[in-house]
Order: sequence, then C-alpha cells, then structure tokens
Amino acid sequence: MTDTQPKPTTTDAGIPVESDDHSLTVGPDGPILLHDHYVIEQMAQFNRERVPERQPHAKGGGAFGRFEVTHDVSPFTKAAVFQPGAKTELVIRFSTVAGERGSPDTWRDPRGFAIKFYTTEGNYDMVGNDTPVFFLRDPMKFQHFIRSQKRRADNNLRDHDMQWDFWTLSPESAHQVTWLMGDRGIPRSWRHMNGYSSHTYMWVNAQGEKYWVKYHFISDQGVECLTQGEADALASSDGDYHTRDLYEAIGRGEFPSWTLKMQIMPYEDAATYRFNPFDMTKVWPHADYPLLEVGRLTLDRNPTDYHSEIEQLAVEPSNLVPGIGPSPDKMLLGRMFSYPDAHRARIGANYNQLPVNQPIAPVNSYSKDGAMRYRKVSDPVYAPNSKGGPQADVARYGEPAGWYSDGDMVHAAQTLHAEDDDWGQAGTLVRVVMDDAERDRLVSNVVGHLLDGVTEPVLQRAFEYWRNVDDELGQRIEKGVRAGQS
Repeated sequence: MTDTQPKPTTTDAGIPVESDDHSLTVGPDGPILLHDHYVIEQMAQFNRERVPERQPHAKGGGAFGRFEVTHDVSPFTKAAVFQPGAKTELVIRFSTVAGERGSPDTWRDPRGFAIKFYTTEGNYDMVGNDTPVFFLRDPMKFQHFIRSQKRRADNNLRDHDMQWDFWTLSPESAHQVTWLMGDRGIPRSWRHMNGYSSHTYMWVNAQGEKYWVKYHFISDQGVECLTQGEADALASSDGDYHTRDLYEAIGRGEFPSWTLKMQIMPYEDAATYRFNPFDMTKVWPHADYPLLEVGRLTLDRNPTDYHSEIEQLAVEPSNLVPGIGPSPDKMLLGRMFSYPDAHRARIGANYNQLPVNQPIAPVNSYSKDGAMRYRKVSDPVYAPNSKGGPQADVARYGEPAGWYSDGDMVHAAQTLHAEDDDWGQAGTLVRVVMDDAERDRLVSNVVGHLLDGVTEPVLQRAFEYWRNVDDELGQRIEKGVRAGQS
C-alpha cells in the first residue's frame, strides 16, 4: 500500500518540528520565546540564503546534458573527452554579461556560453560567448570595461555615455561592438545561438605534437535573432524569456543540440601568421583554417534546484585536462586566475566540493580545511611525504602544455604580425558578411543607442569610430543621430 501521508517537516538537522504555522509564544498572544529554535533557524537561514551574484554574467540559466564524439580528432589531442566514441556528461550556463540577476534576458548584450565537462580525467571547463571575439585583448582593461557597462556611482543608473566613452577610447573593441550592434546582439533564444571558445587553446596529441585550436558550437536549431523592438517588448512582458524558453523546451522533450567544430592551426603557423592568432578581438578566417567536426552537445535535463545546480555552478578556464592547455592569449591567462578567485570569494574556498562542481574523477589533493569542507582528509596532509600520500606523476601525464617564450619584461602590445589593426575585421564584417538589410538594422541600432544620453564629445569620437570601421557606415550613423537630435 502506498503511503499517502506527507513527509514530516524537520529542521535542517533532521529533527521533526511541531508547527509550520505558529511560533512558540507565552500564551496565544504573548511574546515569542527565544528558545523556539525552529523559527530562529527559519529567519536566520532566510537572511543568508543569497550568495553574492556574479560580477559579470549575473543573470543566467542552464541545463544538463552530454557530449558525444562523432569524428576522430585523436591525431590532434590525447584528451579523453575528445577520443573516438567518448560520451561525457556536462552542465552548461547561459547568461548576459552586464545585467544584474533581475535584469531582462533580452537586453542587447553578449551571451555567456560556459560548459563544465565531467571527464574521466577531471573537470574540463570552457568559458565562452555567443560571439567569436571580445571587446578586449588584455585583462588590464577588463575590470574597467565591466564597470563602464554597469551602473554609475552617482545615480545608480546605466549610462550609454560612459559605455561609448570607454569603447571609443578602446579601438580594439570595434569588432565586438559591430557584432553587438548587429542582428546577433540579441539572440531569439539560447537554443538559437552559437557558442564560441573565443579564446585560443592548445591541443597536444599522444606523440607530444602541439596545435592551436578554437571551438565553435554551431546551433542545430539554426541561428535566429530578435529585433530591437521585439526585445524591448519582451523585456517589458517577460524579463525571463530566455530562461523560460530553455526550461520549457527541455520539459517538452525538445532537446537543443550544438555541433562542435574546431579550427586547428599547426603550432608553427602562429609565429608568422598575418595577425596575432592569440588576439581575442580577431577571428581566424575559415578559408585559412576550415571547421572540422568533432561531436554533438545535447541538453536533456533541467535543473531541479536552480540555486545549487546553476547559481553555485563554478566554471573556470584553469580546469584543463591532459591534452589541452592554454595559449599566449592574454585574456585567457588573466581569466585563469580571476575565475577561480571569484568563485572562492563568492561561494567559498571549498566550492569544488559542491555536487554540481564535483568531478567524477577521483580527487587526491592536499587541500585542507576551510569553511564548508566536507570531503574527508587523512594524514599525511603535506607533500612531499614518506607516508604513502599521493604523488605527482610527470612520467605518466607529461609536462603541462606550454610554449616557448622569452624577452624583456614590458607593458606593450604585440606588434609582430603584418595585419594587426583594430578596424579591418570589423569592416569586413560590415561590408562582406552583412547584407543591405543587416547594415540598415546595424545603423538603426547604433543610432538609437547613441541618442540615449551620449554627450557631444563622446558622439564626435563615436562617429569617427564608425568611420574607421567603414566610412559610409560612419556617415550614415552621424546623419541618423543628427536627424534624431533635430
């Protein structure tokens, strides 16, 4: 016989409670007693149930799924996750960049595309976006960029003037800003956008041969975008539109998927390539390095507790498994520090022990103590030791994937490649990739953005900024702004 009785309410220690409705008082109308530990627990827990939101990428959602290898790329990497026939469980988090947790999903903003693969060799994490480029190439400016997209110190309002002030003083932003102000600045849904590593990584095969790679997750649903008008209407009527769309699609059994394709550059090509291949503001033309198919990512399970499974998810590009390493991409190298540091500050030192962050691979580390540690440790708790503790095995796993570098210590941009300019690829995107209708919408989007509180000195720089991208485009934008001001 099925037990139809509801489960008894308990304290967080598992002790049955006497009432869900009434505090313990002196008589029905008397004062509440301090020793009603359950009501104290309820109030104290409520006051502490929010962890600090992420600094960028605060608003987001996600789901669980799997990655299946469909094509053999073992000649390029020994990583277990990419070996023929491998199937790997994963979790993914989509997000906007600038908005707070309560901001609308449909603001014009890049979308985060962050994945944690639970591989047999440990967690492999990838942070990416729905664009193949980024605003910056050096982490020195990242904090300032994010603050320019957030809220002013005086009135606590977002301000287009400070956004354009930063962008126009940072010409390397032109390629990403052109993406942002174009159609793909607002995807129709997370299911209908691509994901890109944006960063360049290193792959190493079983023979120790090295390659530079970029990841492209191509949406099997196709790429679809919202117009500014559609996005504004949804921001008013359903601020959680993208979150809802993904959750309901998976609930209906419409499991979204992406095909992973790689660009692979021979190691030696990087030194003499026509522009810096590690510059995050650039793409590698497909004519030079065509896409090679690797496998398929499918999302088929919704979270059951958003806080523990999505909000406390900690993805960090420093989680690199054997066969995969970093590149000289300065933004990547900066993020390898900043992401795990942010997790320690936001969630706590032992964030990797939370279920959503736990690897399926065995953990044999010497990390010890700290708040919320529950994984048991035993002596010896130091290395080296002669007591049988774990030991690193260079012979088995090899040295970490790396590259040769030398030179004086300088604060300088790399200038060794013939086509390292800030405007060329943005101009190609406008003139070659976009059609007339897309260019018209780009002009409209930029004009609307510039008319929203941007001051005259910044406007002058913005017009020059767009003329550097494409002279005709810049003239159309200036004409549109002046017409809107009259």
